[in-house]
Amino acid sequence: MGVKNLWDILESCKKTLPLHHLQNKRLCVDLSCWLIQFQNANKSSVCIKDKLYLRSLFHRLRALIALNCSLIFVTDGAIPSIKLSTYRRRLGAGPESTREEANPQTSQTVASLRRNASSEFSCMIKEAKALGLALGIPCLDGIEEAEAQCALLNAESLCDGCFSSDSDIFLFGARTVYRDVVLGDGGHVSCYEMVDIESKLGLGRNSLITLALLLGGDYSQRVHGFGPDKALQVVKSMGDDNVLQQIISEGLTGLKKRTGTKKMDKHINRDKNKENDQSQMRGINMNSQNQGLADQFCQVIKAYLKPKCHSADSEAVLRVCSEWPFQRTQIQHICEQYFGWNPEKTDEYIIPKIAERDLRRFANLRLVSSELGARIPFHKLPVTCPVSTIVKQRKLQGQVCFEVSWQNMDGIQASIVPADLLESACPEMISEFMARKDEEKKCRNRRLNTRKSNKASINEVEAQLQSNTSISIDSVPSSSSNFHHSATDTKTSEIIDLCSPSPPHRLSKVAEPVDVIEIYDSEAEMSTEHQRKARNLRLFLDDIRNELH
Repeated sequence: MGVKNLWDILESCKKTLPLHHLQNKRLCVDLSCWLIQFQNANKSSVCIKDKLYLRSLFHRLRALIALNCSLIFVTDGAIPSIKLSTYRRRLGAGPESTREEANPQTSQTVASLRRNASSEFSCMIKEAKALGLALGIPCLDGIEEAEAQCALLNAESLCDGCFSSDSDIFLFGARTVYRDVVLGDGGHVSCYEMVDIESKLGLGRNSLITLALLLGGDYSQRVHGFGPDKALQVVKSMGDDNVLQQIISEGLTGLKKRTGTKKMDKHINRDKNKENDQSQMRGINMNSQNQGLADQFCQVIKAYLKPKCHSADSEAVLRVCSEWPFQRTQIQHICEQYFGWNPEKTDEYIIPKIAERDLRRFANLRLVSSELGARIPFHKLPVTCPVSTIVKQRKLQGQVCFEVSWQNMDGIQASIVPADLLESACPEMISEFMARKDEEKKCRNRRLNTRKSNKASINEVEAQLQSNTSISIDSVPSSSSNFHHSATDTKTSEIIDLCSPSPPHRLSKVAEPVDVIEIYDSEAEMSTEHQRKARNLRLFLDDIRNELH
């Protein structure tokens, strides 16, 4: 939970960023917070039985993997002794409590309380850790609070930010916290930066710890009479540098002076009377009671400023900060066991995301090389581009993308990647693809023009055959009504019938040129030979027309 009402106080510093903002970042994940979110989204027995929380975790992880996010799971260790009362109150001494917790004397002597490893939630944590490990995501088991370990990694610049819904992560020293993640179209993430909290609200880490003392949280109860606005007013009046020392030294009396309201006086007097009554009953004076309150404040402050965590140079931290491999066979086995998916379906979900992650890493390598002044030609790069070739250009949800084929990537032939990613990774491939596409377009246009030209020629021939039924050849004027054939009369005209066989004899000389050549337009008037030739001509023209179409 964290500090009461702290998220509301920090609302003005909240930034809603596109999911793309997380690319190429190393992020710590408070794993318990994520699983609780998934549980709350599906509050039914079906959620546990059908592993809906694990399925939701899988899809969130594959989306972040595609953005080349290097994730580190962090889990809770033992329960801090200062948190035991809060822990018991939340669980109502349920199954999560151990046998040691049932003994009050034992709980007072132990520094912290180990968690019940056989509880239902602990089993969910184990399943999530196994899923993450198969996807190449290591897990760091915290000594106590997971959010404290995440904050230390962030403060030591071992990660770029933390995923957590516990607001006290800022009190442990975190600088960048991501709270809500929304996937799909318009996916985004809620981000809180400590630099914004300091500049906009004037609250540093010490001020936030003081708010926890007044408003209550995991380690202490709230002080009566203080709401978010009044607590914020008091904390700002003290200043971040001296606020912790002042609240310890002044106690409730100092808070009364700083508020100066009748309502606050009423609560302060009530608390004072209560303390006096308790002091009289226990036989102690008021100074001892005030000293007890100061001791309690000191314990809470120490719990936030010096939590029990793995140090930045510890072997456990160095181990999770190294790169972990993707285990394809293991993730197939887990998805088959928990979701009932066959290996092909699992590959369809995760392999394209792994390929996109590798492409982003290749793009980062080229960017770093370019910034260092190394202008290496694309085909001479020491690292091979994971993309084999560009298949086609696409548009998904209004975004320009490319369908690409991959090399050295088992379980996938082709997938779709954003155009901007491919442009940053291998612009040479896009240039080659566009040039090839333009050349193919020119070839298609040439073929189309050739077909149009041939079709026009055929149409012209058909038009000539169908429109003209006779061709007249003019010669020397003569009588067109003279149809008698005379070999000796040079003033007559000769009529040649193309439908009839050739005459048995031909004159060696023709006195006058041919006057008229008649072509019958009816097949009934044609000879058998003429009809056969006409049919062959039509069939020939039909074949050419079909080829063009």
